[in-house]
Amino acid sequence: MCRLYAMHANEPTRVECGLVKAQNALMAQSQGDMEGMMHGHGWGVADYPDGVPVIEKQTWAAYHGEHFAKAAARVYARTAVAHVRKATVGTTSVENTHPFHHGRWIFAHNGTIPNFEQIRFRLLERMDPLHRSEIQGQTDSEHVFRYLLSLFLHHPEKGLLETVHHGLSQITAWCAEMDPARPVGLNIVLTDGQNLVGSRLNRTLFHLSREHLHTCTVCGETHVKHSHSTPYKSVEVASEPVTFDEDWKEVPNGVVFHATEGFRLEMRALSDGA
Repeated sequence: MCRLYAMHANEPTRVECGLVKAQNALMAQSQGDMEGMMHGHGWGVADYPDGVPVIEKQTWAAYHGEHFAKAAARVYARTAVAHVRKATVGTTSVENTHPFHHGRWIFAHNGTIPNFEQIRFRLLERMDPLHRSEIQGQTDSEHVFRYLLSLFLHHPEKGLLETVHHGLSQITAWCAEMDPARPVGLNIVLTDGQNLVGSRLNRTLFHLSREHLHTCTVCGETHVKHSHSTPYKSVEVASEPVTFDEDWKEVPNGVVFHATEGFRLEMRALSDGA
């Protein structure tokens, strides 16, 4: 179990309220989510302030001290991803802390791959040697990340959404083959700063789209320095709604999705086989 948050917009946007100040901000979820669970085994914040990914990660709880709040306050970008970890696979370490990154790619995961030691070998067998050699930690999450990047590296013509659909469908099929009674948890977010894709499978996930400037009820500001030449648009994805006074919608279980040019989520059902 973990909690994640992602924002993708057509203009640089601040996310401090969603991460720190809102009624159910990610920092509050790290201390206790809506199910009463603590996510205190590390945190990470990633964004693209100048088109290049910047990632800050620590191994302590987000609600401890002011480090997470300071990291959140600096974010002003079109795309951002944040994560608070509750460790299930792998020790508490920087190497096992989300988000993971490679080049322009940023990835976060909420969930667990059952029977991971067996699934791990199947992932490694199908992984490009570059990605296999760059795995630094022990988590199922990092292995899924490298597996998906390997698929995209070998067949970029299939597109990112199709690649994620194929890869996650294959993982769920392997898990069902080994133990159909143990459901896999696969909520992910994957982005290169220009595109954002993800999935929901057996963990909670919500989304919120904006088609105009919004004055935040928490801080009283718009979070953007708006260019009036185009209407502001954005989409946020989070394990739990971070605000209680907005129309967060639940992402259906068992789908992959991508953010469209209109900053809405387009969804496709996952299959139980590749």
